[in-house]
Amino acid sequence: MKFNCLIVDDEPIARDIIKTYCGHLPYLNIVASSGNALEAKAILHQHKIDILFLDINMPVMDGVTFLKTLKNPPQVIFTTAYKEYALDAFELSACDYLLKPFSLERFIVAVDKAMERLQAQPLSVPENTDSKTEDYIFIKTDGKIFKILHQDLLYAEASGNYTKIVTTQNTLLPAMTFSSFEELLPKSLFLRIHRSFIINKSKIDHIEGNRLFINKTEIPIGSNYREGFLRELGL
Repeated sequence: MKFNCLIVDDEPIARDIIKTYCGHLPYLNIVASSGNALEAKAILHQHKIDILFLDINMPVMDGVTFLKTLKNPPQVIFTTAYKEYALDAFELSACDYLLKPFSLERFIVAVDKAMERLQAQPLSVPENTDSKTEDYIFIKTDGKIFKILHQDLLYAEASGNYTKIVTTQNTLLPAMTFSSFEELLPKSLFLRIHRSFIINKSKIDHIEGNRLFINKTEIPIGSNYREGFLRELGL
């Protein structure tokens, strides 16, 4: 029996090392390798992946945040040069945590753990993706990882390669694109009302013409979004 593997790491050398190690284990089949989380997400939609080798420090979206976006993740082995992320890894029920540089022997130990979990799993039943929805997201910025409850998120605004996130408690400016942030949000709760704005529809105070107000903040409604926005509100 072969186990399908996906390697996600923004460093080509690191990907090559894992490929070489996998080559020593005939029961591992590398389906693909990727340098960023968003590309990896697309691969996971297209292929059945059993084991995910996931770097933590990556641009656009780090590995911890990426894993939190997956509804039915494969067995995950984190790979990183920073041991301070170990707690995050195990809180997410990762199989193992490999601290770079790691040996082939240590790599095999991690793979064995993943295989034990895979072989202990019952036959999978297709998951109803609507039956379980997390009510929060995690955002990394300023060297910290913030947990944001959906109910506390007021709106978000595009800001170049950053996204301004306004909550009831504070304002964050993580280095992630607006489209990447939008991917993290449930569409049933959050609406894109402008090319630069996403809002929590439960937080709308009132609407006046082509603008709406949330906590006294005026937000424009784009002409291309207005019809769809009003339809979502049942208007």
